[in-house]
Parts: sequence; structure tokens; C-alpha cells
Amino acid sequence: MTFPFFGTARDEASRRVAFSGNRIDRQSEARSDDAAERALENPKARLLLFTEGRLLLRVEGENAFYPYFARNEAATFAPDLKQAVLLGHQDETPVLAVLAMADPEALPASVKAIDYRSIYMQGLLEPTALGALAQGAALLAWHAAHRFCGRCGNETTMHDGGYKRHCPTCRRDHFPRTDPVVIMLAIRGEQCLLGRSPHFAPGMISCLAGFVEPGETVEAAVRRETREESDIEIGAVAYHASQPWPFPYSLMIGCYGEAESDTITIDENELEECRWFSRAEVNLMLNSTHPDGYRVPPDGAIANTLIRDWVLAPETL
Repeated sequence: MTFPFFGTARDEASRRVAFSGNRIDRQSEARSDDAAERALENPKARLLLFTEGRLLLRVEGENAFYPYFARNEAATFAPDLKQAVLLGHQDETPVLAVLAMADPEALPASVKAIDYRSIYMQGLLEPTALGALAQGAALLAWHAAHRFCGRCGNETTMHDGGYKRHCPTCRRDHFPRTDPVVIMLAIRGEQCLLGRSPHFAPGMISCLAGFVEPGETVEAAVRRETREESDIEIGAVAYHASQPWPFPYSLMIGCYGEAESDTITIDENELEECRWFSRAEVNLMLNSTHPDGYRVPPDGAIANTLIRDWVLAPETL
């Protein structure tokens, strides 16, 4: 007998979002304290070099970029190899994330330092490398924020190839964290609820979103955040897709929510606009032809996936 949740073929929507294409074998159970050091000794090791929220990319032609450096190539950019993080192995080759201390404004012409968001929005890397970027960026950001022990305040040291920090004073271990964020599309009949934050680009409209709080289920967070931002009550909640989001180390959990009310009261501290849009209107947004200039987030954003899948394939949801 087939378990009912697995019985129907279904597209895995998470495969279509940016930063989700990571194919690195993390070998999490085989990590040792010197795993990164030993990986750096491998002449085939590939290094991703990060600096100030940007990744160093080698320019290999018009609109052609390569993100990996050999150890000897990386030496030019003052890599902090003592704090290198072993992401894992791909094709039996170790891949590491390394902080580059070189000035990102004084790089050779053959190398560019480009911020993560621009890399994904401009499609500068193929999905596997973009996924590795997300893993490396999140881990390095976590290490930067957790140099000191949250229990006793003393400096911690890196272990397990970069997947643990240890406090030698109080002996507490600290492990990388991922912040869960719900992002949801509330639906009522042939309409969906979209909002606009003040920091959005002109015309941009999107799903509502917010952090999951301690002791809260994903479904409860969807209901609470929707109610707090729009005063709309949500009944049934259905998971659809997730997305690693390296800003700095979040996991976006995409859901649909069935609205049980329709009168909106905006939380003006969070949103400057929020209203119901018809399926026809949203379809115009997807085609960049909405008469009022509304547009949805770009391809690769999980909000785009939630919106597009509801508009184009409503019968599968």
C-alpha cells in the first residue's frame, strides 16, 4: 500500500527557487576537528572566497563568471585559512568557504566582488554553485556573530571543520543556526493577499512574511503573522516550498493559507500597502503588464514561486 502523501507525482517546488541547487555531499557524520585543515592540503580543493557580504568571482568572458579558486590562487586575496569552513565534497573534491581579507575595491580586473543578491538576480552562477554560496555565506555569517560564548562571554574556537564553536572556558558547544521564516500567500476564492513594505523597489508587491517564534509551529506562525500584518484570519495552512536565504542565515518556509475573513487592517509599522488581488491581476503582474505598474518578486524568489504556482496551476494546490 502506498502512503497517501507520496502516492501522487508532484513537482518539488523547492527545486525551482534560488540558492536551492546545492549538491555538495556534507558528510556531516564524518567531520573531525581538523577536517578543514586536511581538506586544504588536498591540491584539488576548491575555495569560495567571501568578503563583506560579497563573493569573489573570476571573470572568464562576457557574462561568464567562475566562483572557485585553488589554494595557491586564493593567496592573492589574503584568505583567513585558519577560519576556513569545510562545506563538504563535490565530485570527491573538497569545497571550502573562506573569508578573504583583501580590499574588495582593489581587486585585479579579472576578479569581481559581487553581492549575493545581485549574483542570484542576474543569474551569474549555475544552481549548484549558487547553492554552495548560500551554505558558505550562512556559515561564515554565523561564525562572525558567535565569536564569543553566549554563556560566559569568553572567546570561542572553531571545531568540526567549521560546524561547531567551543568555549574552552565553560566548555559549552555552539552549533550553526538557521532562522526559520514563514512566507505565505493567503487565498480567498479567486483572490490572493499581497503587501508592500516601504523598502521594496517601486511597484514591487509580494507575499507576507515573518519569523517563526520559539515554541511556535509553522502553521501558527502563518496565522499569527498574517493576522498581525493585515488582520486577516487564516484557517487551513498548506506547505508548498522552502528556500535557503543567506541574509544572513534563514530558511524561508513557503505556505498557502486559506483566508477566513476579508477586511484588511494594515500594520503600518510593517506595510505601506496590502490588499486583495484577483488571479487575473496577478497574471498581469507575472507578465509585467499590470496597468498600475505592480510587479511580483523576480524569478528565483520563493514569493514568485508561491504566486506563480497559484496563478498558473490552481488545480494542483
